[in-house]
Amino acid sequence: MCAECGCGSTGNNHLEFMVKGYTEENAKEAEKALLGLPGVLHVHIHAHNGETFIDYAAGKTKLSAISGVFEKLGLEADI
Repeated sequence: MCAECGCGSTGNNHLEFMVKGYTEENAKEAEKALLGLPGVLHVHIHAHNGETFIDYAAGKTKLSAISGVFEKLGLEADI
């Protein structure tokens, strides 16, 4: 079982990267959009310095879908 959410899935990916351009508002919008993607299990954003952490099931969500969220919001993600 997954320690974060209790799901039984294995093989999840963990991303840690920096994003430029966060405000409190668009960080909340990014978090909501990311959590709306299938397979995204956990998102944690530090808007003040751009640190971003995402846990996701690669079999359900492609990295391009994750990066597309940032592009749509006009943010520069260094994934």
